[in-house]
Amino acid sequence: MPKETAVYTHGHHESVLRSHRWRTAANSAGYLLGELRSGMAVLDVGCGPGTITADLAALVAPGRVTAVDTGTGILEQAAAVAAERGLENVEFAVADVHALDFPDGSFDVVHAHQVLQHVGDPVQALREMRRVCRPGGVVAARDSDYAAMAWYPETPGLAEWQEVYRRVARANGGDPDAGRKLLSWARQAGFTDITPTAAAWCFATPETRAWWSGLWADRTTDSVYAELAVRGGHASTEELTAIADTWRNWGAEEDGWFLVPHGEVLCRG
Repeated sequence: MPKETAVYTHGHHESVLRSHRWRTAANSAGYLLGELRSGMAVLDVGCGPGTITADLAALVAPGRVTAVDTGTGILEQAAAVAAERGLENVEFAVADVHALDFPDGSFDVVHAHQVLQHVGDPVQALREMRRVCRPGGVVAARDSDYAAMAWYPETPGLAEWQEVYRRVARANGGDPDAGRKLLSWARQAGFTDITPTAAAWCFATPETRAWWSGLWADRTTDSVYAELAVRGGHASTEELTAIADTWRNWGAEEDGWFLVPHGEVLCRG
């Protein structure tokens, strides 16, 4: 597989979008919010269904947000979110983060949430994000770290899920442990002024446990990820079904707790 070619491991199954639509600027881009000002031009790379995009657009209005992703289908969903919120300062385009079709210095802020773990060359992606950001602007990236995820009770089936997912993601040309590597990648991309931070999602209430375990159970058997896992020989259909059952059982635990850690970088220059 060429370095810049990677398969998006999750796909856009309903169970995936169930997770992505939950994301907001507050719960997924808090490290960036202090940098945003009215009137800014923002590029949102890998916008997905557009919930974070819409929040960013409201925060920088009357400035504009350009939201890009790799396919028109998901961009149509993002556009619908913006329209539902009455936002008129968002535009959408298909783009490849390795070769962005924008002039140098086009944006005040370039943002990517959960993107670099899925691309074939994250350093090149950051170089492009840097190129289209104006001097003195900010490039912001946040990615989860699958190897660092933690849960209780210590359920063996979830350890198997973690290992299978990481194998599938690596075979697809991505890096499931991207969170811990963002600082290194940013330095390789030429940034010298970098603020690295970390933050986490925690699912530990009955409602959040049920939601998180349910979407992963469905994703494990019904999504593109499931197809790729079987096709690549990483797990059988029966093994995936057992992992999905483990997710549901964990979700019913009264003291169940799940942590999703993220690496974050704010880059200038």
